Amino acid sequence: MNLYLLAAAAGEAAPESQFGFVEAMREGGPVAWSILAVMIIMSVGSFYIMFTKLFEQNKVMKQYNTVQTQFWRASTLKEGATKLDKDGPWRQLADDAVRAQDEHGKMTDSLESHDYMHGSLQRSEDSINAVLAGGLPFLATVGATAPFVGLLGTVIGIYRALINIGIAGNASIDKVAGPVGEALIMTAIGLLVAVPAVFAFNWLQSRNRKIAAMLNTFSTDLLAYINSNGAVKPTVTGAAPAAKPAAKPVATPPAKPVTNPTLNKS
Repeated sequence: MNLYLLAAAAGEAAPESQFGFVEAMREGGPVAWSILAVMIIMSVGSFYIMFTKLFEQNKVMKQYNTVQTQFWRASTLKEGATKLDKDGPWRQLADDAVRAQDEHGKMTDSLESHDYMHGSLQRSEDSINAVLAGGLPFLATVGATAPFVGLLGTVIGIYRALINIGIAGNASIDKVAGPVGEALIMTAIGLLVAVPAVFAFNWLQSRNRKIAAMLNTFSTDLLAYINSNGAVKPTVTGAAPAAKPAAKPVATPPAKPVTNPTLNKS
């Protein structure tokens, strides 16, 4: 009976080990918290770029519907450009085409004129594609480096576990659980940061290639339109925008006859 009492007393006197994310990070100290802060910055930056670029791409694709349904219905490029959004890439291409159309007549050689217009539109395309690709290198960097940043935390955690084993002289679970738990958490966080960044980079990159193909098609159509003096242009798709109904004239009530009370008395 005394042995049972002694075992119970020893169990009550033994310190309880706390395990969890916060406890594991406390075991890692400033190094673990610094690595975690870096990965949080990477994750927040990745999601910010992903949503902003997705919104930008959706806006550009939506504006392309205006190009197909309204732009080519105009009689001139200048008139068609006014139907496009001022800050959109399609308006930029249209304005550059109008500018090239105004300036190509100054070229004495017809081949030189064609090369000038083609180069102007190509420069415009390149500038638009560069804007659309902004932020994607950050996603690629996060996807490539986040696992290694987490691996750094893993290496540090394993190293601290080995130090605790050497100091204690035994490999008891309470000596290695904290550092090893920290190491595993860092590996998991690194993967959680990297996988969405890689997915977003590949997805947004494929959408940018689709937009680049649309820009190239529009640029080619503009060049053909200019060189043919408006004879060659793509077939307009979609229904024409409905005209606003004319305002109905307001009916005025008939005027009442004016009566003279003096004459009535007579």
